[in-house]
Amino acid sequence: MKIRIVASACVLVFSSSTLFAQGGDKLVFAPGEDDRFNWQSFEAFSSEHDLSGQQLTVFGPWLSEDEELFESIVAYFEEATGASVDYTGSDSFEQQIVIDAQAGSAPNVAVFPQPGLAANLASQGHLASLGSETADWVAENYAAGDSWAALGTYTGEDGTDAFYAFPYKADVKSLVWYVPENFEDAGYEVPETMEDLKALTEQIVAEGGTPWCIGLGSGGATGWPATDWVEDMMLRTQPPEIYDQWVANEIPFDDERVVGAIEEFGWFAKNPDFVAGGPEAVASTDFRDSPSGLFSFPPGCYMHRQASFIPSFFPEGSELGIDADFFYLPPYGEKDLGTPVLGAGTVFAITSDSEAARTFIEFLKTPIAHELWMAQSGFLTPHTGANPEAYGNEPLKKQGEILTEATTFRFDASDLMPGSIGAGAFWTGMVDYVGGKSAEQVAREIQNQWESIKE
Repeated sequence: MKIRIVASACVLVFSSSTLFAQGGDKLVFAPGEDDRFNWQSFEAFSSEHDLSGQQLTVFGPWLSEDEELFESIVAYFEEATGASVDYTGSDSFEQQIVIDAQAGSAPNVAVFPQPGLAANLASQGHLASLGSETADWVAENYAAGDSWAALGTYTGEDGTDAFYAFPYKADVKSLVWYVPENFEDAGYEVPETMEDLKALTEQIVAEGGTPWCIGLGSGGATGWPATDWVEDMMLRTQPPEIYDQWVANEIPFDDERVVGAIEEFGWFAKNPDFVAGGPEAVASTDFRDSPSGLFSFPPGCYMHRQASFIPSFFPEGSELGIDADFFYLPPYGEKDLGTPVLGAGTVFAITSDSEAARTFIEFLKTPIAHELWMAQSGFLTPHTGANPEAYGNEPLKKQGEILTEATTFRFDASDLMPGSIGAGAFWTGMVDYVGGKSAEQVAREIQNQWESIKE
């Protein structure tokens, strides 16, 4: 799996005056106030559900600030229904949920950051189906809805496919970061197609600059930033069905289409003129340090492709939208593949069925369950019924718009692959590739590793 990173750059801080106490619980926003929120959906949900005296247990990966944010949403579910919710977070969630499920002591609801793990538990009979109605609801109410419905659809113990996991809380990876002042000074414009992005890359070099900063270093996880690059390139060079076949190894890792996506990454990362420090620096530079060239004078680089968390490692005091900004990593204009978005996030599954668990999934469908977190920090949603004006700041709103304008969404491929591949051979293979091996050789070695775990 990819390392977990808590992003803090887009935090909206609330004063104590915004807290509203009712029924012993603290609600961040007073019900009925602030017209950004769909309070009608909250009132309608409350009028339809009475869970007084019932308890709901939820287990997930969130700790510290993320835990507090999730619990701020849970408070509204408790207020609406009268239920009592007990959330437990753990940095060993992936291991513990398997143990609990197999022991018959699972919580009512589990929050999975890895849909592949949820799929494994569904195949073993440890998840309860959420029903085709919920899958249909996701398809109809989320942008690129079929993508999200497919994300939660797995093969059950009986061998049939069903919808088991509700997507809630997303992250966007298809972003390129830059300093607006640097672009303005040089006369550069944000590219709208991949062809434009490549032309800009070449223009920057022609004018004596360095276009890109790329760093793959991450301790024992070194190499993972390159997998995001390759995944984005797969979505921009191949239809989403090919991406899915790649993830499932229905086409081999050394298929020419996968090799082509790796080489698309190499177009940027292996050209010594295109990347700060040359290819040698790409593998050795820590990903947390890699965007620093954006902020040097003169610029050490002009662009940095990374997910929404990276501002956490920008210089202290950097203001998004002014000191730094981002644009959507564009698709090829010559290819008819729409506007694909690579991302991650969490899916909610019922691991111990109950009325309260079913009702909680229904709560996650309401616009208010999204808007209340949107207004705080660290939350993006493809829910087209949620008010985009609820986002706590413009960078979050802009990322949210990227999600709702997507024609295809695909989850981080390496998180869906077997651990020894997605969090092993794929990582090291990308380091080897930047270090000089060919895309064909690296892809073949990864496929050989994949074959070995099937035996």
